[in-house]
Amino acid sequence: MRKQTIDENRRCPKCGRTENQINGGYNRSGTQRCVCEFCNHKYTLNGKTREYPDEVKQQAMKTYYSGVSGRGVGKLMGIGKGTVYDWIKKND
Repeated sequence: MRKQTIDENRRCPKCGRTENQINGGYNRSGTQRCVCEFCNHKYTLNGKTREYPDEVKQQAMKTYYSGVSGRGVGKLMGIGKGTVYDWIKKND
C-alpha cells in the first residue's frame, strides 16, 4: 500500500497539485521518486547534479592551455578526456 502525503515540498511539476502525491520508490541513484495520483506523472524530488565544480573546470583549462594534452589533463585530475575536450570546445 502506498503512503499518501500532503507536503508543500511535493508539488507535481505537470499539474501543480500538492495533495495525493505518493511515494513511487527510488531511482538508480537513490533519490526519492513521487507519483501524482491525479495526472499519474512520475517525478524526482531534489535530483542529484552530475557537474564538476567550476574550480575544477578552470584548473583543467589552465592546465590544458599551459601545454599539457587533453588526455594528460584527464589523467592528472581524474576526469575523462572527452569531458576535458568538451570544455575546451565550449570555451573556444
